[in-house]
Amino acid sequence: MATIETPAPQPSGTLSSGSRLFSLASRYGTFVAFLALVAFNIAVTPNFLSWQTLNVNLTQVATIVIVATGMTLVIATGGIDLSVGSLMAIAGALAPMIFMGQFWQVENMAFAVLLALLVPIFVASLFGLFNGFLVTRFSIQPIIATLVLFIAGRGIAQVMTNGNLQVFKNEGFQFIAMGRIAGIPAQVVLMIVIVILASAMIRYTVIGRQIIAVGGNEKAARLTGIPVRRVKLLVYMISGALAGIAGLVVVARNSASDANLVGLGMELDAIAAAAVGGTLLTGGRANIIGTVLGAFVIQLVRYTLLANGVPDAAALIVKAGLIVLAVFIQQRADRH
Repeated sequence: MATIETPAPQPSGTLSSGSRLFSLASRYGTFVAFLALVAFNIAVTPNFLSWQTLNVNLTQVATIVIVATGMTLVIATGGIDLSVGSLMAIAGALAPMIFMGQFWQVENMAFAVLLALLVPIFVASLFGLFNGFLVTRFSIQPIIATLVLFIAGRGIAQVMTNGNLQVFKNEGFQFIAMGRIAGIPAQVVLMIVIVILASAMIRYTVIGRQIIAVGGNEKAARLTGIPVRRVKLLVYMISGALAGIAGLVVVARNSASDANLVGLGMELDAIAAAAVGGTLLTGGRANIIGTVLGAFVIQLVRYTLLANGVPDAAALIVKAGLIVLAVFIQQRADRH
């Protein structure tokens, strides 16, 4: 009688060479990609190591990191937030209207600037809370729930400004983008503070562990007493607030607010930065530092293409490819 031979099982704890490769790619791939882009630009792109180039890349990446940090928290719970670009537009439209007195006249300009910084962030956080409410109260899939403001949010910003460009000059307000703290651009300092706070929250606080638990297994998290609804509301509110901050930085940097362009495509950058940085798009993991590296990779890809004469539209294709590649590597690594 013929016998069927089965291959001897591999000892537990051992991985094939392919498995090790995907595991290493998942863990260190973003950092390697970052180093490769830096090395390529040093060799090919003129003046890449100049302070001016560094300043441009740092200021451009700051808004991506700020928004992507909030996106990382949302994704860690198993959600997604497509509304961040539109919320940037709303905050960016609202701020100049406040300090230019289009709602009410405030004699104390310092107070007007303070309102212009705080009110748009508060409004954006309320819109984020609205996203979370749709997800938690009506059990609408996050991609659909946030699609509502992705579409309507930019329309709201355009209605607020009648679709017109708002040009302004206000040194107090523009300090968040144009100012310097100890020689470092203020927006970069703001980015660093946000990253540190988010990283500390995920690593050291109860709410951070709850965020990961909800994304890892929502049913189990609920059975263990974790307030799943409140956790989700919180991360969407944080995402909205950070999108509002990024919107203020963009309009302050440009000395103008254009509701048609502020935040356009930022949702793709934020999702790409989180995915490339190692945050699972299925939830249960949040790598804030990885997101920062992912944002730098996204920015350097765009800079490299533009510096070498490739149209900006090509960067969209590359970003989409990076997301697909990151998800593929994550899935293969998690299977072993």
